[in-house]
Amino acid sequence: MKLWHCNGARSLRALWTLEELGLDYELEVMPFPPRIFQREYLDVNALGTIPYLEDGDVSMTESSAICQYLVDRHQRWDFGLQPDHPEYGAYLNWLHHADATLTFPQTITLRYYYLEPSEAKQEVADDYARWFTARLRRLDAHLESHDYLVDNRFTVADIAIGYALYLARTIELDQRFKPQTRSYLERLCERDAFKRADAFGEPLNLPKRNT
Repeated sequence: MKLWHCNGARSLRALWTLEELGLDYELEVMPFPPRIFQREYLDVNALGTIPYLEDGDVSMTESSAICQYLVDRHQRWDFGLQPDHPEYGAYLNWLHHADATLTFPQTITLRYYYLEPSEAKQEVADDYARWFTARLRRLDAHLESHDYLVDNRFTVADIAIGYALYLARTIELDQRFKPQTRSYLERLCERDAFKRADAFGEPLNLPKRNT
């Protein structure tokens, strides 16, 4: 397998999963965003997005889907749930909630706070930051009585959601976290596999934003 990755980006989900599962892989670390700073990457992935995973004839671009694929393909049920598990629906929902509900508004905030800042776009960024905070309500409530998302143990659903919280911290939205959500992220970041994955490549060098 080969994974294309930028430090701090959504590809961290895939890399973290590879490290947790102990699988063999090749890693290509690129500057962010690669479509700007490593334009030859467009010959590999025409979208210019990351992650990008190749596994034989399989190619994938969606970070949460890659997490699920790796668990299912290698039958590593110690990091996932099988369809007959009573919490399988919740497991899938958290996996997809991570990107569709949580990470999406953050990408707009990241773009307009840091990558394309302007006075005209500040209000849009502020709106999406508030939207992200509102979308934490379900997670905040769940973590009041759970250490992990499903089955009372760590799974790739935690990797998917954990990355969304990690990104929020990177772009300075973590002051909006509830105490239980902050503790959850800190617990995930103490995992050895996360630390190994997070160490690949130079950290995102975001400009200081005006507040």
